[in-house]
Amino acid sequence: MSEAERADRRETGRPVSLDDLRELTGAATPHFAQQIRNRVAKLIAPLPAEDPVRRFGESEIARLTELGRTGEHRGRSTHPDQPPLPSAAG
Repeated sequence: MSEAERADRRETGRPVSLDDLRELTGAATPHFAQQIRNRVAKLIAPLPAEDPVRRFGESEIARLTELGRTGEHRGRSTHPDQPPLPSAAG
């Protein structure tokens, strides 16, 4: 995965939308979380502090930072004697 952004997201005058950020961050994995975090930071940098897209981006940056550091716990066990899958960081 590259930190390069899609050309249509970089077009001058095209506003960044919540859907852009959701598309970028929705399926983030621990392995790529830091790269995606950097891409989000670049996209929201020009937005004013009160912009809802920027606030959402900042919350996603925090989530991605944590995901990159701690990994993820995946799934729920359907059997009481089987624990969920452990964190990749643990």
